[in-house]
Amino acid sequence: MAKILTAKGLTLATAESCTGGLIAHTLTNIPGVSAFFTGSVIAYANTVKSAMLGVPHRVIGKYGAVSGPVAKAMAKGARQRFKTDYALATTGIAGPTGGTPQKPVGLVFIALASAKTTIVKKCFFTGSRASIKTQACQMALKLLAAEIS
Repeated sequence: MAKILTAKGLTLATAESCTGGLIAHTLTNIPGVSAFFTGSVIAYANTVKSAMLGVPHRVIGKYGAVSGPVAKAMAKGARQRFKTDYALATTGIAGPTGGTPQKPVGLVFIALASAKTTIVKKCFFTGSRASIKTQACQMALKLLAAEIS
């Protein structure tokens, strides 16, 4: 993935809620990452999602922070603010508490925004908080790899 982004001269930013910066951390462990990775926003609070990424308050109010529309708005906002070719976003419930019957622990929405489209993937992960975060990070990077290859 890093080689493809670099070879094509493409750029990437991230907007993370439930993964808490894990995607950015994983990316910055790659030597030469500065060729394509511009930055990240950890938007854990709804106020940060709105202020830093431009997620409309009405979207959060209507769908909740853990939703496809919010993930989509986060990715689009990150792409616009960082002026990148792509942006990944995550929002979900890593647990062990905070889940509901409608939105259980392990529910994560991952979005990938580009100039052409924004893809949103609804995922259900199991395990510990750390495991859910890791699985979400891995899935986000797989989504990006599939899109650029």
